[in-house]
Amino acid sequence: MSSESNNRGTLYIISAPSGAGKSSLLRALLESDRIHKVELSVSHTTRAPRPGEVDGQDYHFVDMTRFEAMVAADEFLEYARVFDNYYGTSRAALAARLDQGIGVILEIDWQGARRVRELLPGAVSIFILPPSLDALAARLTARGQDAAEVIARRMRDAVSEMSHFDEYDYLVINDDFQQALDDLVLIFEGAGQALARGQQLRAHAGLLDGLLAKR
Repeated sequence: MSSESNNRGTLYIISAPSGAGKSSLLRALLESDRIHKVELSVSHTTRAPRPGEVDGQDYHFVDMTRFEAMVAADEFLEYARVFDNYYGTSRAALAARLDQGIGVILEIDWQGARRVRELLPGAVSIFILPPSLDALAARLTARGQDAAEVIARRMRDAVSEMSHFDEYDYLVINDDFQQALDDLVLIFEGAGQALARGQQLRAHAGLLDGLLAKR
């Protein structure tokens, strides 16, 4: 894992449209024996817990009154409304982990990512893309969790989200899962070949033209 000269942990910003496979990739990344001292940031959210989710582990679940109080007290590094719910990153909690030399993965949308990069320019940012909009729609449908109108909205939001991929340091295309995971590992290892691989991935950014052409 890359780190700053004072052994402070590295902040990794990862964004992706819903259905791109980000959660599965990050789960596999954190289970990799090549990655050490890296953990996911635990966000605050106003949405209700889903079956199996644990407060303080998956999210800090709070009501709107508490969330608004935290906003007023400037306790969030960033926060945003996503699908009618609010999500925020605790400024103090993030700083504490980084100061302990722990690398932290922050899963946020492009707007939050832009704000965090302005505040913490040393962050490493990664955008994960699906291989096509057709593949993305198939993945969202296969979940069996959302109505057709919700999937349609997620697809519209995905196109908007993907249009900001060029603001990120690295681009990972999740077509072949193992290849995408290997790309992520290289980036997190911080080795010289990681940058080279990131540049190669950027060379494939023309794929986005095909993605957006299918709107």
